[in-house]
Amino acid sequence: MNKSLGKFAAVAAIYAGFAVYLYQPYFKHFDELQYLIIVNVCLAALGGFVLSRRWVSSFWGSFFAGVVYGFGPFTLWLSGYHPMAGLLAVAIPWLFCPAVFIAKEKWWWMAVPLLALPFLAVLLFFRISTYLRLFAIPVQAKLHLADLPSLLAPLAMVNRGSILVGFYHVPIAALMMGFLMLIAARRLGPICVFAIGAMLAFCGPFFNISPVIWLTLPVLCCSVLVGMGMQGLISAGFADRKWVLANSIVMLALAIIALLLATRYFQLFAGLGDKYARILAEEAKMYILGAVAAAVIFFMARAKLRVAVLRVVLLSLAMAVDIFFGARFIVDRIF
Repeated sequence: MNKSLGKFAAVAAIYAGFAVYLYQPYFKHFDELQYLIIVNVCLAALGGFVLSRRWVSSFWGSFFAGVVYGFGPFTLWLSGYHPMAGLLAVAIPWLFCPAVFIAKEKWWWMAVPLLALPFLAVLLFFRISTYLRLFAIPVQAKLHLADLPSLLAPLAMVNRGSILVGFYHVPIAALMMGFLMLIAARRLGPICVFAIGAMLAFCGPFFNISPVIWLTLPVLCCSVLVGMGMQGLISAGFADRKWVLANSIVMLALAIIALLLATRYFQLFAGLGDKYARILAEEAKMYILGAVAAAVIFFMARAKLRVAVLRVVLLSLAMAVDIFFGARFIVDRIF
């Protein structure tokens, strides 16, 4: 118990330090309420970390699941609205915890009622907001097809005012691995939550609830899958080498796509697209970094070399570089 509390305290301290690093340059412009943003991203990341422990035994897998959720493009983009908007991103992973921890065995019949808690919290938040005339998020804000390119190029799309629905680049390799593991395990619960959240995000507002807030559900599911995928890459053996190789190939393909788009923008008249081209070139570098990390793990698996510590260090460094660069870029553009 003491060891677990120590790990939790260390994770909380790292998250808090990263949040201060991201927002400290803008403290002089913050009013008192805006400091709530720092608390929001830290608690959201901790919620993602705790929730992922239900399925992810790897500490570093859960650690980065929390980072991808609390400091991911969508949560950082959401902080650009009213600071109160981030409270929902904080609450949702914590409200899922009773359903996945309390109701997992003896009290399994309580799972469905407990799964309703996050949905009821969203409804209650918007009801209270309407009563207080506090419009933290525009009710008409919803996901459009034009926002979907941010799935692959979040840094380029932040300058265009799009909803940032995507993730950072290196974690996509872990996300793909986690998705394959989810399908193999036939876990229908997370798939249903993902599908419901994505569907509601595209629809018009129901019960005066902003559709964009429902994106929190698929983002949270994918963040947990990142943790699962990272664990899968760390423990991948000889029989799993083809899936690791497929990850590396997909990451390389995404890098090529980003470079082709960068070339196209560089060719625009009078250098009008140079800004986007440079950003896309940087995103391509991150995809290449992910491809290299997956390729190294593939050759290790092919040679039947586990060396879990080396894999953890390799994946952690690649993700940390990507997330530090991406989060700093997004916060600087929002604020």
